[in-house]
Amino acid sequence: MASVSARRAKAISLIKGGLIHSQSDLVKELKKAGFAVTQATASRDLEEIGAVRGRSATGDSVYTISSSGEASLSRSMPLPSELILSVESSGNLAVIHTPPGGAQLLASSLDHSGISSIIGTIAGDDTVLVVARKASGGAQLAKELLSYGQVKKVRGRK
Repeated sequence: MASVSARRAKAISLIKGGLIHSQSDLVKELKKAGFAVTQATASRDLEEIGAVRGRSATGDSVYTISSSGEASLSRSMPLPSELILSVESSGNLAVIHTPPGGAQLLASSLDHSGISSIIGTIAGDDTVLVVARKASGGAQLAKELLSYGQVKKVRGRK
């Protein structure tokens, strides 16, 4: 499920970047990003995320995301509780382990979560590094992240 969500999140990013003029463009760009897709898959993804054809400022035909499309996507994406497998802390850092393909989706969710103790995230494929505002805030941040994800697995380090 996380790989579908990660693929759709990448599709949204590509569309918002103005790179997608056709389904073929989406297939090509997703393949460059490491997602194995067919045109049928791209078509379903475009429908699921609410992408619509429109015109760019220069008059070119491009896909855009409607605001209702983002709401549709959020209903199809996994909840943080499905993405947070474990959390570890050290100093002002928290490290979250996710299923493969889930880290970027979770990092984006955290970046927009409104958790004031987070100053930034860095995501790999299955790991998110979260930086706390306070120099010794990693342990408290880990607790907040567990609450955000409603999971019970935490390991702390000094």
